[in-house]
Amino acid sequence: MRSAMSRTLTALLLAAVLAPPLRAEDKADSGAYLAARIAESENDFRAASAWYGKAIIADSGNPQLLDGAILAEIGVGDFGLAIDAAKLRKSLGGDPSQLAEVALIADEAKREDYAAIIAAAGDGRDMGDLANSLVVAWAKVGEGKMSEALEDFDAVTKKKGYEAFGYYHKALALASVGDFEGADEILSGKAAGTITVMRRGVFAHAQILSQLERNADAVALLDKTFGTAPDPVVDPVRRRLQAGEPIPFDTVTSARDGIAEVFFTISTALNGEADPVYTLLHLRVAGYLRPDHSDALLMTADVLEQLGQHDLAAETFAAFPPEDPSFVTAEVGRAGALRSQGKSDAAIEALQTLARSHGDLLGVQFALADLLRSEDRFDEAEVAYSAAIDLAKAAKSENWVLYFYRGICHEQSNDWAPAEADFRKALDLNPTQPQVLNYLGYGMVDRGENLDEALGMIEKAVAADPEQGYIIDSLAWARFKLGHYAEALEPMEKASLLEPVDPIVTDHLGDVYWMNDRKLEARFQWRRALSFEPTETDKARILRKLDVGLDAVMADEGTAKPPVKAAENGN
Repeated sequence: MRSAMSRTLTALLLAAVLAPPLRAEDKADSGAYLAARIAESENDFRAASAWYGKAIIADSGNPQLLDGAILAEIGVGDFGLAIDAAKLRKSLGGDPSQLAEVALIADEAKREDYAAIIAAAGDGRDMGDLANSLVVAWAKVGEGKMSEALEDFDAVTKKKGYEAFGYYHKALALASVGDFEGADEILSGKAAGTITVMRRGVFAHAQILSQLERNADAVALLDKTFGTAPDPVVDPVRRRLQAGEPIPFDTVTSARDGIAEVFFTISTALNGEADPVYTLLHLRVAGYLRPDHSDALLMTADVLEQLGQHDLAAETFAAFPPEDPSFVTAEVGRAGALRSQGKSDAAIEALQTLARSHGDLLGVQFALADLLRSEDRFDEAEVAYSAAIDLAKAAKSENWVLYFYRGICHEQSNDWAPAEADFRKALDLNPTQPQVLNYLGYGMVDRGENLDEALGMIEKAVAADPEQGYIIDSLAWARFKLGHYAEALEPMEKASLLEPVDPIVTDHLGDVYWMNDRKLEARFQWRRALSFEPTETDKARILRKLDVGLDAVMADEGTAKPPVKAAENGN
């Protein structure tokens, strides 16, 4: 199914993305066109929109420019301009433009001109087999031709790879006209076996059960799917159901909503499997047809983040009002987009504000703590991690990460005792976690404490994750600290291959070479380490080693150890 959709979508973008450069004799502003293509290649839809607009002024009859403009305008989310360009592109005739057809379908569905959608399909409009079939079926729902629509949905269920799409949309169509029994038969698996649905499909089924006066079953469905941990989206629905309130079915309230759902469900299948631009096009249509489609808007922002369009992502996240159940998720996402733009202070302020209003949510405290830690504000991060730990209550295995990160904050604040306690607590919850084993083992090695235990921890970490350069470095460094210089050589060289531009690993490699009497190679590695921007403390130590040698530095530090022969190591 995905390969078939990807082939269709490749054709969809072919004209705009892979078109050849304009010839010198073409009328278009070649400078604007070139700038538009560069912006397009960088997924900078806003800049591409501006440059294509400028180029089109010089040549409004150029199909290539119009296709590029349509793509850019949909990427930005401006369907007014995209539809205008699509209508002009359609009027030119010639080879069909699937980009134009995307915009025209959006226009027709928005205006609820279902007859036009059906007629265009009959004339050969091609959006790919799955999209064609589902959109036309929903258009027939909009025309009141329910029997024909159900036949079309059934036809989709018989196509290999498309079965779940057909059943899901048939269930939504039945529910949209009040046939909740028929919708439940499908979603419960009684009609044709279990079908996998998204988070949104679970909520739709819960609404359907509530309309059938089965609130207890709806609550059980939510609990089974999402668990009972606090969730700002699930909790309000669960409370209403538990109070005996009938929950209206509003997942799809019209054929237009149904067509929006077609584009959204296809986008979820594409997400992570196809070029993110393909996914974005579908999501933008879903959001245009249904501006309150929270799931589509959140995924739109996430895809924009993937494409590096952090400003557009932040704007999309910011569209959620505080009363929206998805507001918390959107604000956490907005903070991430702000940080990606280099606006770390604004990101922290957004999460601090969210923590004041929704501080009882573990996810909010966790997000704030992670952001503060990433900005080296370790004391503040430790407070937020502690709040998250308090909210977690039960010591579950998945909560190891809270103790691990809080331990890092303590360690970075030079407070080793509570750091070690947190690392050991993390290991209690997840005894084989390589990150914790490595971090605690390395910390003890670096402090010269419990070296045998530390080496054992790091060896377990290596066994669990044998291709992780920083863990291999820890193993080599532990052997180095124990004076096993010859045995440190092989893992340190492997670590350097895995982390070729890491200043710490490169510096360590130089130390190992030195203690194995390979002094020229040691000095070469220390000089390389200087080029990788080490910390000021490490830089000063490297320069000192280049000046007087490692032996003198270790003697000054009181850390020199005699080399130990392999036979004495027990290895």
